[in-house]
Amino acid sequence: MRSDILALGSVRLLRLALGLILVIVGTALLVAQGLSWVALEPRMLRALEGGAICALGTALGAVPVLVIRGMPVAVSDGLLGFGAGIMLAATAFSLIVPGLGAAHDLGFTPWGAGALVSFGILLGAAGLFLVDTLVSRGPQLSEVAGKPAIPSNIWLFVIAIIAHNIPEGMAVGVSAGGGLAHADSLAMGIALQDVPEGLVIALVLASAGMSRLKAFLIGAASGLVEPVFAVLCAWLVEVAASLLPVGLALAAGAMLLVVTHEIIPESRRNGHEKIASFGLLVGFCLMMVMDTALA
Repeated sequence: MRSDILALGSVRLLRLALGLILVIVGTALLVAQGLSWVALEPRMLRALEGGAICALGTALGAVPVLVIRGMPVAVSDGLLGFGAGIMLAATAFSLIVPGLGAAHDLGFTPWGAGALVSFGILLGAAGLFLVDTLVSRGPQLSEVAGKPAIPSNIWLFVIAIIAHNIPEGMAVGVSAGGGLAHADSLAMGIALQDVPEGLVIALVLASAGMSRLKAFLIGAASGLVEPVFAVLCAWLVEVAASLLPVGLALAAGAMLLVVTHEIIPESRRNGHEKIASFGLLVGFCLMMVMDTALA
């Protein structure tokens, strides 16, 4: 009897997830149709569409969390390792390498580009360290409500991914605002890369005790910064192009700090080091292939 109830519940959750995917895609199509009627300058409209595609990829990636029930500690640690691997690969191939290339395009020598990106990495890490200090000292909302608190390192992980999405939106906006031919393919590639990122945010939050629906909503909303910064940078394309190397480096520094200082140690805290390490390797390889193949 219990198994029948669980099976029925799983079917309902699956239907909910599939229905939600259809709603997200349908809403995206309606928004795309509506954008065609908006009186925006063509390049800004192109940037908005590209950023919206990236946000859609993040939202779709978060959907599977709705059909996942209980999560063993070993699976949770493996997912933390998987997320760490994804973020390490994204740091290297989506942030640092493009940051060095953008600095070179601005006329920096290899030494100058390396120095600029290194400065940005250190500054981004220092900024997130300050956020870590403030978050750790402040009360947890879930503690105040009498529910188990989501650890501050999990929130830092979410903040780091959101910070990583900002320069991606900048890149979409700069390419669209500059009238580059590959702007649409760049946006599509970033959107595909954002799918596992949305999934990781939602799964990590759910494994930390958050409700599946709330974890999905936060995971889906994490990509909304991309269309905002895409439009802003398309409008300020010359300034944004100059700031892009630093923006990429800042996000890389924040990512490196939270992954090495918080996520990797947390994934090993419960004695599942091998599972966490394997998850990290799988996540790194998956993101590396997506970053390089879709570049």
